[in-house]
Amino acid sequence: MAPKSSNSEMKIWRDGQMVNWDDANIHVLSHVVHYGSSVFEGVRSYETPSGGAIFRAREHMRRLLDSCRIYRMPFRYSLDDMVQAMVDTVAANEMTDCYIRPLVIRTGQSLGVGGKDIPIETFVIPWKAGAYLGHGADAKGVDARISSWRRPAPDTTPTLAKAGGNYLSSQLTKMEAGVDDYAEGIMLDSFGFVSEGSGMNLFAVRDGILFTPPLSASILQGITRDSVLVMARDLGIEAREQVLLREFLYTADELFFCGTAVEITPVISVDRIAVGDGKPGPLTLRIQREFLGIARGKIKDRHNWLTPVPQPALVGR
Repeated sequence: MAPKSSNSEMKIWRDGQMVNWDDANIHVLSHVVHYGSSVFEGVRSYETPSGGAIFRAREHMRRLLDSCRIYRMPFRYSLDDMVQAMVDTVAANEMTDCYIRPLVIRTGQSLGVGGKDIPIETFVIPWKAGAYLGHGADAKGVDARISSWRRPAPDTTPTLAKAGGNYLSSQLTKMEAGVDDYAEGIMLDSFGFVSEGSGMNLFAVRDGILFTPPLSASILQGITRDSVLVMARDLGIEAREQVLLREFLYTADELFFCGTAVEITPVISVDRIAVGDGKPGPLTLRIQREFLGIARGKIKDRHNWLTPVPQPALVGR
């Protein structure tokens, strides 16, 4: 089913109610505007042969609740409530294939940095998904550079939380890459080891083995990253979570980014050094086919990763 023709016709879930797109506003004095006090998720609904289906909805909502706990944001909805909110939002907008942005923010009208007793509001926002790193990136691959900006040290900002303020350095990384005509940047951690992209995790392939930085490298604990590790096990591919040196990326046979928005996107060069033969590698493409096959309902959902979205008539519309 095609999405509605314009954003203004769409609905956003706001604290249990569907509101018009143009009415989902906050005050300029909201705490989140001044101090970045938001946590959020990026989730996808895919079109499958039996209709829309949200990929790993429960895992995403578990991470959202974890982020709220880390940032001491009192949250009144359960995991099941938030899964249902996403299902209802996708159905209410008559969409099957889309990006979903659950968002929890401190609002109110205050200029104090402390978050205690500040009102909390929750939204679920549908978005028409496109190719995150440009048309054809999934097939052709992209060029990346090592960023001059680093991920936070472990005793500064909690990177297990998917928080809005955590993405300030990501913005700088992404813009720096664009200025130098790269599609994406790769950030190092505070110790100089490989961490992740501006908004996605990273995998390397060397001699048929998958490598990815550990949680201790200041990465976000990615849902797609976890999916890759699970699929690798299913396919009999050895996968290792370990500290990676910057120069390891120059000598890898294959590299790929993974994440909800970027899905599985090959990286074909780093700092103008070709990765392998400068083309998407066979193991990357195998993982990509498996991932998209499951997400789009063409390969058996053996881990129950898909949450079906009913037709609008089934949710009271």
